[in-house]
Amino acid sequence: MSNETVNAGRRRFLTTATSAVGVAGVVGIAVPFVGSWNPSAKAEAAGAPVKADISKLEPGQMVVVEWRGKPVYVLRRTEEQLEGLTTLDEKLKDPNSEISEQPANVTGPTRSIKPEVMVFVGLCTHLGCAPKFRPELGADANVGDDTWIGGFFCPCHGSRFDLAGRVYSGVPASTNLVVPPYSYEDEITLVIGVGEEAA
Repeated sequence: MSNETVNAGRRRFLTTATSAVGVAGVVGIAVPFVGSWNPSAKAEAAGAPVKADISKLEPGQMVVVEWRGKPVYVLRRTEEQLEGLTTLDEKLKDPNSEISEQPANVTGPTRSIKPEVMVFVGLCTHLGCAPKFRPELGADANVGDDTWIGGFFCPCHGSRFDLAGRVYSGVPASTNLVVPPYSYEDEITLVIGVGEEAA
């Protein structure tokens, strides 16, 4: 065996080994670089839709679901509460939700896809406090109104909203509570963050 044959073998081995190390280095650099293009888990979670099982939500009961760092109130209204919504127009600033933020498919006095289920962001449109659920009637609700038929009361500055999130006249809040985009995956699964048009 000549020196040329040994050197050629070594050269091939060194070329192959160097190429393999080079390829591994390129992959090692490329993977984190390409990975940095993807949004972080925190960023994805901030805008991701949230699912809520509403099968155990009883009439008159409310649950709070977090979406994009905000509380979203999900209320299953009773028949009496739904009937009461039609009697309040003269007491409300925006009874037909003409100036308030909401998806196009949640019009009318119920401001919801299914009349019995109300979904809205639980932050007062005045300064962002969390309104308290006050389903009690009259003076029992401790909202300073003997004609109160149930709704939401903001303890920070006294804004009041009905059981559709519509703002009463004569309070600091200027618009109705915000209805986020939402849809139903099935009869019992609410998806907050994805409207019906995208579902």
